[in-house]
Amino acid sequence: MYENLIYCLNATVPIFLLMVLGTFLKKAGLFNDATASKLNGYVFKAALPVMLFEDLSQTDFFSFWDSRFVLYSFAATLISIIISIAASLAIKDRPVRGEFIQGSYRSSVALLGAAFLQNIYGRSEAVSLLLIGAVPLYNVAAVAALAITSPENTEQNTASGTRILRTLKGIITNPIILSILIGLIWSLIDIPQPVILKKTVSSVAATATPLGLMALGASFKLEKTAGHLKQIFSATALKLIGFGVLFVPVAIALGFRDDKLVAALAMLASPATVSGYVMARNLGHEGTVSAGIIMLSTLLSAITLPVWLYILRSMGLI
Repeated sequence: MYENLIYCLNATVPIFLLMVLGTFLKKAGLFNDATASKLNGYVFKAALPVMLFEDLSQTDFFSFWDSRFVLYSFAATLISIIISIAASLAIKDRPVRGEFIQGSYRSSVALLGAAFLQNIYGRSEAVSLLLIGAVPLYNVAAVAALAITSPENTEQNTASGTRILRTLKGIITNPIILSILIGLIWSLIDIPQPVILKKTVSSVAATATPLGLMALGASFKLEKTAGHLKQIFSATALKLIGFGVLFVPVAIALGFRDDKLVAALAMLASPATVSGYVMARNLGHEGTVSAGIIMLSTLLSAITLPVWLYILRSMGLI
C-alpha cells in the first residue's frame, strides 16, 4: 500500500503543483489573462496535437495489436459518454452541461496512464492501444458536446442547421483529431522519421503538459466555482469512482491483467485531463467548471488511485 501511495503521489502531485505554480505566477505579475489565453491557444493548436502525433506515429501497432482490448476501450468510453450525457440533463445551464459531460468521462490517459505503466512495468504498449480505442472518441464527443452547448450556439437566434454545421466543422478541423488521424496513418504506412524531426517533435510535445497546466492555474478563478460545486463534485465522483466501479470488473472478466488492466484503470478512474480545459476555452466556454473538475479530481486521485491499485494488487491481478 505504501509503495502504491508513493508512486501515485509522484504521478499526481506534480500535476497539481504546476497548476498552483500558474496561479502563483499570475499573482506575481508574470502571467495575466491575456498570457493564459495565448498559452491555451498554443497548447490546443500546436503542443497537444504534436504530443498525440508523437505517441501514435512512433508506435508499431502490428507487433502488439489486441482487438479485444481496443474494442473494450471504445465500448467503455462510449457507454461512459452516454451516462455523462444522461447525468448532464439535470443541469439547466447549457454551457455548464457541455463542460460537465467532457469533465465526467475524459481522463488523463496519455499523461497518467503512461506514468502508471512506466512506474510498474517499465515500457508498455497498452496506452497506445487505448489511444486508438478511446482517445479519438474522447475528442469527437468532447468537440460535439462543447460546440453544441457553447454560448454562441445557445443563443435563440442560432438556427439548428447552423449549430449542426458549426459542430461538424469543429470536429473536422479540430487540431487534436487531425493529429490523431495523421499519427495513425504515419504509423500504419511506416513513414521513417529522421532524427532531426524526432527531436523537434519531442521538444514541442514536451511543452504541452507543463504549459497547459500553468495556463489552467493562471486562468482558474476560485470564486466563480462557488455556483458550480455540485456539478464539479458530481463529475469528479463519476470520473474517479463511478466508471471504475462499472467497467473495471468487466475488464477483469474479459481476462485483462497487469499492464492492460492498469491502462484500463487509468482510462476509467484517473483525473480529468488538462486538455479538456484547453478545449473548452477554445470552443467558447468560460472553462470554470472544467478547471474545477481537473483540479479537484487531480487532488483526490492521490487518495482514490492508491485504493484502486491496492484492491487490484491484493486480488493478484496486477
